[in-house]
Amino acid sequence: MPDSSPLHRTSPEAQGVSSPALLDFIDALDKTISEVHGLVLLRHGQVVAEGWWAPYGPEIPHMLFSLTKSFTSTAIGLAVAEGRLAVDDLVLTFFPEKAPRRVSKNLAALRVRHLLTMSTGHKQDATGRAIAQADGDWVRGFLAAPVGHAPGKPFVYNSAASHVLSAIIEKVTGQSALDYLTPRLFEPLGIRPSHWERDPRGICTGGWGLMLRTEEIARFGQLYLQGGVWNGKRILPEAWVREATAKQVDNGADPRNDWNQGYGYQFWRCRHNSYRGDGAFGQYCLVLPDLDAVLAITSGANDMQAVLDVVWDRLLPAMHPAALPADPPAEAALRQRLQGLSLPAPEARPVSPLAAQVSGRTYDMAESELKIRTVRLDFTSQGGRLTVRQGANDHSAGFNYSGYCFGQSGLFADPGHGASVARLVAAQAAWVKEHTLRLTLRQCTAPFVFTFDFTFEADALTMEGKVNVYFGPTQFPAIEGKARTGG
Repeated sequence: MPDSSPLHRTSPEAQGVSSPALLDFIDALDKTISEVHGLVLLRHGQVVAEGWWAPYGPEIPHMLFSLTKSFTSTAIGLAVAEGRLAVDDLVLTFFPEKAPRRVSKNLAALRVRHLLTMSTGHKQDATGRAIAQADGDWVRGFLAAPVGHAPGKPFVYNSAASHVLSAIIEKVTGQSALDYLTPRLFEPLGIRPSHWERDPRGICTGGWGLMLRTEEIARFGQLYLQGGVWNGKRILPEAWVREATAKQVDNGADPRNDWNQGYGYQFWRCRHNSYRGDGAFGQYCLVLPDLDAVLAITSGANDMQAVLDVVWDRLLPAMHPAALPADPPAEAALRQRLQGLSLPAPEARPVSPLAAQVSGRTYDMAESELKIRTVRLDFTSQGGRLTVRQGANDHSAGFNYSGYCFGQSGLFADPGHGASVARLVAAQAAWVKEHTLRLTLRQCTAPFVFTFDFTFEADALTMEGKVNVYFGPTQFPAIEGKARTGG
């Protein structure tokens, strides 16, 4: 059964952390990073600060993106400890049936160690080649990619390499990475994974796809900080923790860049003798051994270095080697601040009289990359509901004028592809002009925040949109629509 024991909470000062300095850190995050969603700070194994920016919350899991890689690496470490494989095993020994017809010298020399350290010898990330494999066999696609250098150099970030690690786990254990890790890692740490994506062959995506709560990320970091021990029980070999988080390969020379400090086994080295797992748009598990601290952050940040810079500049000076004198007023102010965190809503004006005129009308939209076929808005005095046909799927989301409206929706679950995956969303709307409704749709389990302006003119509708972060364009082209006659 999962270990449901809560982490202990104490005052920051009891653990040598200044409450006023933590307030300054939170203010700096708010000022510098537009979309921080949650954080948990541990010092000496105790929670000294935690907070979520509404509408995000402690029980809502968050996409980890490449932070998943550190969990995949941990699965390899456990399998090594059980004698199921070694880091110097040749990759082709696990998949002889998937090898290309002609095996190059470099591919033949590829070892598990090279997958772990992103030093596979590829000249570029092989992920695109892997996922484009016609039969859905991403491992076969990875092995078919040309290996231009001898494995071991240079460092080339390669999510497909991480996926092959997940496939190796399944090969040597007969279980998915999720099923293998559940009794060995997740249950002992009290982690309840809500989702782990899989490839077309059913293999857990080793390079991304895991979803966890912020505190669960912090628990994972604390396990590594404690050398692989949790509640007095050894979970991971100490030697694995040491090797996985040490610099195994060079990845740059800029002393100010936290992506240039070396790479371990799916962990990044960073400044101040620290290391981290991280994922796109600011998902962090930051471990600070010299300060005996762990910081977990979930966010939707465009500039990931900026997040770390705030940590170095504002958080590190807040931590002292010994306990500080109690400061109840400052601690109370910090708690109040953390409990009242929220993200800004769109600026509103009074509800437009136009709402009653356009409510319930269906608009046929011009063809676009978003594959939006029809749009309908139904208004009430408190807000309303947006219904969209995207591709072959109908999606809807309720919205409020004041506060967020929560619900499950597949609307824009995968921007540009019309995916039918339903996610927890929170939506607000405001009439920013007499003829323009601005809708903000937050995918609460993801970093994505969509903003759409619906402008009504007679029987015409113009829909303009953007998303805060994405792997492609964040501005969507305007789409024109026309109201159907009679409804």
